[in-house]
Amino acid sequence: MTLLVVGASGFLGGEVCRRAVGDGRAVVGTCCGGSVGVPGVVVRRLDVTDRAAVRALLAEVRPDAVVATPYRYDDWAVTADGAAHVAFAAAEVGARLVHLSSDALHAGRPSPYRDDDPPTPIFPYGAAKAAAETAVRAADPGAALVRTSLIVGEGSKQIQLCRDGLAGRAALFTDELRCPIDVTDLAAAVLELVDGDYAGPLNVAGPDAVSRAELGLLVARREGLDPAGLKTTTGAASGLHRPTEVRLDSARATGLLRTRLRGVAELLA
Repeated sequence: MTLLVVGASGFLGGEVCRRAVGDGRAVVGTCCGGSVGVPGVVVRRLDVTDRAAVRALLAEVRPDAVVATPYRYDDWAVTADGAAHVAFAAAEVGARLVHLSSDALHAGRPSPYRDDDPPTPIFPYGAAKAAAETAVRAADPGAALVRTSLIVGEGSKQIQLCRDGLAGRAALFTDELRCPIDVTDLAAAVLELVDGDYAGPLNVAGPDAVSRAELGLLVARREGLDPAGLKTTTGAASGLHRPTEVRLDSARATGLLRTRLRGVAELLA
């Protein structure tokens, strides 16, 4: 199998590449401005906003499967249009597509979101992720759409943000609840979906719902840092309009996949 990882220079994309190479797969990884740095990966430069370039690369590589992880928080063209271009090109060459989506497309509510709950975005990034899902499902109804949450692990921006909060360099929200997942668990789940035929949205996140501030306290406990220095705030106090309580119900993924989705309390014990 030849696997194409779009966004291989990212945190998750790099881990998917490492695991896939370790499994003996032939892996082609794309990046735009960064580097991949995973031995055994054939690296290709790709601007996902260039539809012709995306189609040309997939026509050349002709992968059996595509894992699409690219996003840019404040860039609609990458997050939404880029996803559409990749989905269209993957369908053209008959490649299995696993598209990485996000819990950011939900508005937030006390009860957990199920896999099939429709998007209810309330800020631009969430709207871009919702648009990306719509485009992917239109281009390739057989694609798997992985709705995930905060991705943690050594080297993740989420863990670094917690360290910054503990050092007083950043403020962590007490009113934003998410279901963090370890990057290795998520990468393993993605590769299982590559080999399967699941179609449509699938929540793949950890079982623990914690605020960003609570995540910071878990990092402090694990690393022996003084939690007294933790700087906190709320979204409202910061003037931001973002989802607050977003819990993902990952029961379907837990029953479908062999990969165990560990909770953040276990990960940071």
